[in-house]
Amino acid sequence: MKKTSFIAFCLFVGFLFNNLEIQSQEKNNKKIIGYIVGGNVDDKFGEISPERLTHINYAFANIKDGKIIFGNSKDEERLKKINSLKETNPDLKILISVGGWAWSGGFSEAVATKTARERFANSGISFLQKHKIDGIDLDWEYPGQPGAGNAHAPEDKQNFTFVLKLFRKKLDSLGKVDQRNYLLTIATAANQEYLDHVELSKIHPYLDFINIMSYDYQGGWNDSTSHHTNLYISETDPDNYKQSTQTAVKEHLEAGAPSEKIIVGVAFYGRGWHETENKNFGLHQRAFGNAFSINYREIKDSLKTGKYKRYWDEAAKAPFLWSEATGTFITYDDLASIRAKAKFIKDNELGGAMFWQYHGDDGELLTTLCSELKKQ
Repeated sequence: MKKTSFIAFCLFVGFLFNNLEIQSQEKNNKKIIGYIVGGNVDDKFGEISPERLTHINYAFANIKDGKIIFGNSKDEERLKKINSLKETNPDLKILISVGGWAWSGGFSEAVATKTARERFANSGISFLQKHKIDGIDLDWEYPGQPGAGNAHAPEDKQNFTFVLKLFRKKLDSLGKVDQRNYLLTIATAANQEYLDHVELSKIHPYLDFINIMSYDYQGGWNDSTSHHTNLYISETDPDNYKQSTQTAVKEHLEAGAPSEKIIVGVAFYGRGWHETENKNFGLHQRAFGNAFSINYREIKDSLKTGKYKRYWDEAAKAPFLWSEATGTFITYDDLASIRAKAKFIKDNELGGAMFWQYHGDDGELLTTLCSELKKQ
């Protein structure tokens, strides 16, 4: 082989390996998206570790008269503080999350006509520019469904597609001027009923990623216990429609979402019931007492009292707590279930993980999620 040919060959091999390394890094560069509730910024801002996050969704903005507005008079200053986290992590992206369970009542009217959609989208662009953020997360709970008693209509399905297309067009136009990429995302429910009311195969090209709310499968609205954020189906679950994160991801894929745009939801909180029947350690049993929600850091404190015992559902890859004395059952995510979810995300080449909500954790869940998703 001639010397020049050998050098060219070496350069080619070096380029090939370098390119493969870059592709490998991109493949393993998973998103870690944290929802931060506005009120927690006031007294818990110092707890935020921006270096462990790729995105923050500030929750929530409201909708009034068809326009996106702050939900609280303190939100403008809070969002400025959130933006200051970029000083620590310049790659961090900040999005405003619009709606949520309590403030989705204005969506249906805001997208009902072409004129209304124009007003709604323009308000989003103005909000983004004024507050110097990187994108918009529409958390409509839910198109074509009542959610928390919200106004809804059959036309929501198509109108949601129209408004996302319009948002994408406006964000791209602004991005060309500013020479940057503005983000558009949505939060989706982890069930087939939600997917039946949206056109996922049509809307995903307009979206940077899709946050599946893969939690709250069971809660106070049910009179029996179950896992609320299990990765896989539980073998002892008696229901005909058995919910799981794997099921939700499968349904989203079948509806047309690309795997790399799917973000798996993780719960930094638990769901619980009192006065549960004393069978199967309270799992999949009737509950006669009050239901409740509890942050992970409080779950850890409960475990320290010795009044609860932790159990592990191997099939579901989900933990739960049980107090025989009070009949109290708690379903939640812990370090083991988060490791399982991180592995699932990587094995299925999904886009990453998001969690609700940042200050439910004492830091160890996020640390584990971050380290597990970064593993090769």
